[in-house]
Amino acid sequence: MNPFATLGEAWRALGANRLRTALTMLGMIIGVAAVVLMLAVGEGAKQSVNRSVTSLGSNLFIVVSGSTSAGGVRAGMGSSPTLTLKDAEAIGKIPSVAAAAPDFRGNTQLIFGANNWSTQITGVTPEFMAVRSWTMDDGEMLTDADVRNATRNAILGQTVVSNLFGGENPVGKTIRIKNLPFLVTGTLQPKGQSLEGRDQDDTVLVPITTAQGKLFGNPFPGMIRLISVQAKSADVMDEAEEEMKQLLRQRHRIQPGGEDDFSIRNLTAMAQTAAAAAQAMSMMLGAIGSISLLVGGIGIMNIMLVSVTERTREIGVRMAIGARRWDILLQFLLEAVMISVIGGLIGVGLGAWGAYGVAMGLGMEVELSGRAMLVAFGVAAATGIFFGIYPARRAAKLRPVEALRYE
Repeated sequence: MNPFATLGEAWRALGANRLRTALTMLGMIIGVAAVVLMLAVGEGAKQSVNRSVTSLGSNLFIVVSGSTSAGGVRAGMGSSPTLTLKDAEAIGKIPSVAAAAPDFRGNTQLIFGANNWSTQITGVTPEFMAVRSWTMDDGEMLTDADVRNATRNAILGQTVVSNLFGGENPVGKTIRIKNLPFLVTGTLQPKGQSLEGRDQDDTVLVPITTAQGKLFGNPFPGMIRLISVQAKSADVMDEAEEEMKQLLRQRHRIQPGGEDDFSIRNLTAMAQTAAAAAQAMSMMLGAIGSISLLVGGIGIMNIMLVSVTERTREIGVRMAIGARRWDILLQFLLEAVMISVIGGLIGVGLGAWGAYGVAMGLGMEVELSGRAMLVAFGVAAATGIFFGIYPARRAAKLRPVEALRYE
């Protein structure tokens, strides 16, 4: 029999019972739509985490000063200023370290004209930009001369720019920080949220000496609470961590067996863990959606088995007038595949529409990829073939005489 004639026969058979065909197709539509939607949500989450990981900087450590203890009450790490600018300089000279950037932070109010905004002020050195992967959007970055001279120059993050200046270019203008005038020398490229959910663009960078001496004060001159350290490569991360630990213990005169008065955190390892968790979530969501496909495939097999039983006499008549077993098998298999393919196409469109609705309605980040939609559609077609083979083989194995006698 002509394959096109078989295809037409399969199409007419499906059209003969439109309601049952539509209900059978509904399972496949829901399955494919679920896979597309789940993969889009999972991929969106993974991309969001990856951006946050990239924004942190590569091969990054954070060295935090120690804790304080008073009257039996112990504060957390970073509460005691046990680190110094000299420690940062010494760490920067370790062979496995590319750069070390101390910073000194505080929160205060900014004023420009009639606008004001409360944000985090970070006192930094020029190395901070490279270590934390910051790039300039406009203007000039801070220099060693700014640090030496404790200049009142400031670089603004994009959140600060939008809240203080609106659409106005802030470079060259003067803002007030704690009633002191600061010249805006540049703006930063946007980074978005960190892994902790903090807006990284809501910040102002000033020379570290300015932050210590003119903005927040420092009862212990030269003391800092945080050093960002970038290793030269991922291969030397463990070596760099050990060298930093030994260096700081030596500089702080900590005796063997004594407790460290600092903490070293491997942010790259933490970021990789978060990325792996996002990847696992994406795969889990895809697997959950795939269960719907499996249920849809079982529905196709059940309906096709019912169809074989109902059309037993028709199969007998076709065999009696010359149809081969292959023709019967092909027709029923085509019916199953057509249900899957049409349902898959509708499901892909419905899943994409659902992903758009999630992004618009819930504000979640979704990432629709052609690859994911193609995989979902391919799996739907394969499901139709897999679950359609058994009913088709059962129809093809019917004996013409027995089929003709069936009532």
